[in-house]
Amino acid sequence: MDTTQAVNTIREKLFALKDEKYAAFSASLVPNVERERFIGVRTPQLRALAKELCGTEEARLFMAALPHYYQEENCLHGFLTERIKDEGGLYAALDAFLPHVTNWAVCDLISPALFKKRPASLMPKIDEWLKSGDVYAVRFGLGMLMAHYLDAPYFTEEVLGRAAGVTSGEYYLKMMVAWLFATALAKQYDAALPYIKDRRLDAWTHNKAIQKAIESRRVTDGHKAELRALKIK
Repeated sequence: MDTTQAVNTIREKLFALKDEKYAAFSASLVPNVERERFIGVRTPQLRALAKELCGTEEARLFMAALPHYYQEENCLHGFLTERIKDEGGLYAALDAFLPHVTNWAVCDLISPALFKKRPASLMPKIDEWLKSGDVYAVRFGLGMLMAHYLDAPYFTEEVLGRAAGVTSGEYYLKMMVAWLFATALAKQYDAALPYIKDRRLDAWTHNKAIQKAIESRRVTDGHKAELRALKIK
């Protein structure tokens, strides 16, 4: 089997799962990707296909055939990537794939199981992603900070400093920083609050973080009242 055959075979499997209504719905959530690039395959089906293909030559050839055309091909690539069990191989696969990620939906679905087991060794790689200048590599790095470093024993104030250091006009980066700080306000309120009180974030991100925190059931009513008073008008 060559690369073209592998891509065509996997594409046929994706189209066999096609749902036009779901394709339209998915496209409405990702406005920066053309509607024609959506096949309409649901996430559980994509995960099942990734499990079926994982470790095969077909999957290896498909993952080497970048960039992909369809959104679901990128989602499948992400699900295949997160199943890699070798740390070096996982980093290499992410570094090859992240420059080709063009939207939040693909970026945010990648959640490698290996990172849950070894967060202590992940931070140097996160720093690389945060400094990369690539929108979705940076967003992925922020996502990994939020997923693995806002709880004991790995949380430190430096985690918030790293996130606050991401200054960008890109909507999808500002939103991720806000989401991270809203989560930090739910989990590490005393450490996160000074970033709000001292206005260390830009005004939009500051207010969005407060909004998300106030919407969270994990933030106490008392903390919500305090945060409301700190909105920038």
